[in-house]
Amino acid sequence: MPNFTDVTEFILLGLTSRQEFQVLFFVVFLVVYMITLLGNIGMIILISISPQLQSPMYFFLSHLSFVDVWFSSNVTPKMLENLISETKTISYVGCLVQCYFFIALVHVEVYILAVMAFDRYMAICNPLLYGSKMSRTVCVRLISVPYVYGFSVSLICTLWTYGLYFCGNFEINHFYCADPPLIKIACGGVHIKEYTMIVIAGINFTYSLSVVLISYTLIVVTVLRMRSADGRRKAFSTCGSHLTAVTMFYGTLIFMYLRRPTEESVEQGKMVAVFYTTVIPMLNPMIYSLRNKDVKEAVNKAIAKANKGQ
Repeated sequence: MPNFTDVTEFILLGLTSRQEFQVLFFVVFLVVYMITLLGNIGMIILISISPQLQSPMYFFLSHLSFVDVWFSSNVTPKMLENLISETKTISYVGCLVQCYFFIALVHVEVYILAVMAFDRYMAICNPLLYGSKMSRTVCVRLISVPYVYGFSVSLICTLWTYGLYFCGNFEINHFYCADPPLIKIACGGVHIKEYTMIVIAGINFTYSLSVVLISYTLIVVTVLRMRSADGRRKAFSTCGSHLTAVTMFYGTLIFMYLRRPTEESVEQGKMVAVFYTTVIPMLNPMIYSLRNKDVKEAVNKAIAKANKGQ
């Protein structure tokens, strides 16, 4: 029988053990985190105060920004603390809490992206029914499902993480508590956790990605039937930002969670995790604003109003 050990804390090995890089990484990720907070909170405020941004698309976008703020905040502060700390530890309870919110927010975000794809389908393929079918009540119900489902699924997944046993190796080869590196150092309860992680990730990514792909397939068919070149260009421009966000987020998550945890996959996953926990939340506001005429106009009006107020 393995010699199971009671766990009180884990050691997070982080991105690198080289001291000269740790200071550099601290500065870089602190700047990225500040930009993430400013960009996403700014987007939420802008949508709430701008009359021209009161459509369902921007309602869902504000929730995507809200989730990105918490997604990054669940990981980045502890990573920054450990980069400048001698003791790079996280308590066992803290590790489970971080796992819970990470899994919950991942599921919320993938289904918000699916809801946003469905919204684009309704707007482009059923424009005459869009106003009635996507009423405020419907939008609230649609956005409630990812939150309820995500936090419920995460509770089940975290209970399976709680079922892992450890035999003295408490060093997590990562900068936050993630399932793959935890499975790698566990010596009991591994098989059910590994199996359920892959199955649940596979089912949810497949289902939500199917909604996205079906929606955009129907959108492409509808757009190609349009006679107006300007109409086609406008339709594709409203979808381009969302497709970019979907590709980045799904691509990195599938790379990490749909593989068995090995030494090599954990090391590679650590590098990929930097992208989807820090870089993507920072880029999303830029992706949705730089190519969006309505957002640019709203920003200009907000700046003009602020200058007039002074």
